Amino acid sequence: MDWGSDLWDQHDVIERHTQSGLDLLERYVKFVKDRAEVEQNYAKQLRNLSKKYSRRGVKEDQDTKLINQQPFQDVLNELNNYAAHREQLSEIMTVNICVELSRNLQELRQERKNHLCEVKKAQQNLESSFKLLETSKKRFEKEWREAEKANQQTERVQQEVSATKADVEKAKQHAHFRVHLADECKNEYASQLQRYNQEQNNLYHSEIPSVYKKLQEMEERCIKLLADGYVQFSETEKNMLPNINKCLDAIISTGRNINEKQETLALIEQYRSGAVPPADVEFEDYSQTVRAAASDNTVTHLPKVRIKQLFHKKNKVTSPDKNMPPSLEDLSRLPPDQRSRRLQEKINDIQKELQRETEKSEALMKMKGVYEQNSQLGDPSSLQPQIIQIAHNIARLRGELNKYQVQLTEAGGGTLQHYPASSEYITVVSDPSVSPSDNIYECEFDDDFDVDVPIGQCTALYDFDGGSEGAVSMQVGEQLSLMQEDQGDGWVRVQRANGDVGYVPASYIQIM
Repeated sequence: MDWGSDLWDQHDVIERHTQSGLDLLERYVKFVKDRAEVEQNYAKQLRNLSKKYSRRGVKEDQDTKLINQQPFQDVLNELNNYAAHREQLSEIMTVNICVELSRNLQELRQERKNHLCEVKKAQQNLESSFKLLETSKKRFEKEWREAEKANQQTERVQQEVSATKADVEKAKQHAHFRVHLADECKNEYASQLQRYNQEQNNLYHSEIPSVYKKLQEMEERCIKLLADGYVQFSETEKNMLPNINKCLDAIISTGRNINEKQETLALIEQYRSGAVPPADVEFEDYSQTVRAAASDNTVTHLPKVRIKQLFHKKNKVTSPDKNMPPSLEDLSRLPPDQRSRRLQEKINDIQKELQRETEKSEALMKMKGVYEQNSQLGDPSSLQPQIIQIAHNIARLRGELNKYQVQLTEAGGGTLQHYPASSEYITVVSDPSVSPSDNIYECEFDDDFDVDVPIGQCTALYDFDGGSEGAVSMQVGEQLSLMQEDQGDGWVRVQRANGDVGYVPASYIQIM
């Protein structure tokens, strides 16, 4: 059974049904688009939610770095990954389902339109043939009546007594003409009838069944596309579930890996100061001589590090010079254990960065040597600005490293070796027998009233832009006044002829 043989007379039904199938396919495409938009909005809301509760960059978290903050941040990160998979699901639905079905829908609409036009055109041709048949039939009917009238007229003329032989002959000729014309119309009508029947038979037994069968096949393809769309819709999300489950499993693993005991001990490790609880307050018996040691006992409980910070001028952290290069992070206010840990972290970071800069410098020097051996490969002088910049970076990093090492030693972190500020190594010997708390009341108030007086002269070996805070620019060959020698940090304080005072790398000048 097929539409062509069994529904040849149900053109309107077939037309409505095929249109209904295409409309259903179009509705499904819109449904998938809306579903993809729901997934997209859901992913966007998840990202906003993760961003809202994320505390990255919050100063209090940077200061504390508690362990219990990280698992929740990991949960938020996995939520971001979850949102990314939802966005991917939305994109796959849009591209693989909506776009493909929309293209196929457009092709099916055009195919349906062409098939219905074929049926309509065939029906119009049959109607035109039927009109010709009706015209030839009416003409045949008219001419046959005229022929009968002519025969009757001939019989009347023959029966009239007054009619002449010429009148009778004339009437016979007219009747014969009419009969001959009626026969021609009869033949034309018969021919037109045969042609119409042939066209009608061809239409209802060949053309219409063929077109309706094509429409049936088209409807089957439409249904198949719709069914495949249902399957693909589900499989798309099903294929994404493993990735989504990984995110959910990661969140579960994060929760199960939390150790509540370790969380509480982390607070001790983070905030342990290493200070000893204060001793018992000594009883002062005013009935006897007041001992002066009572006031001394109060002083011993003062935080020694803070006293040194308040009165020792050499501490650049609490009293930074406005002409100094970018100041280091102030860690002096932290308790000893915390300060030592933070200083060690800083030293490790600077050492890694210093290693990278050193590797860059070595690579540039090798490249410069290759250029000097073969000038066709490149100009050695073109590498000089990079070499100078890296040398400046190395000097700056070594200076910072030396400062942090000195602070670590003072904080009780042990004996540390200074890095050289230039190619000439500076040997720094630290005596571990000296306690960092010795001479904590050493004050140098007289230094506040010293007037800066040049202690020597020096010449600039390289150009220096002095772009950092506290630094001063200089040109190659420029004569400078040396105001302060290298204190082990790789910098010297100089004064230009125009009166500008600031710091320059020690390796960039030559002392005269």
